[in-house]
Amino acid sequence: MNIFERLNRGKPAPVEETNQPDYTQRMLDFVLQWPRPSIATTDLMTYGPRPRQNAEETLRIASILERHGWLTPIPTPRKDMHHWNIVRQHPTVHPKLTTAE
Repeated sequence: MNIFERLNRGKPAPVEETNQPDYTQRMLDFVLQWPRPSIATTDLMTYGPRPRQNAEETLRIASILERHGWLTPIPTPRKDMHHWNIVRQHPTVHPKLTTAE
């Protein structure tokens, strides 16, 4: 055991903080700036923030926004289509979304 290991004994390892918002927060910011009253999965995939993994990941993030009340589903003629109304009535200047599940 060297001197540096003895000096750090009993101390927790430092936690690295990232200044980048997580992808769900970036998606929420994008949705709130969307000019239309509703948005579809194809819009999220085409115009949404990068990096996009795939359609399943985009749907997972949209379902998180739906659970938090930012999106409300609209019935579609096909089961594989997803469309939502954007809820803009929250009285916040810059909302923060906590994704702790």
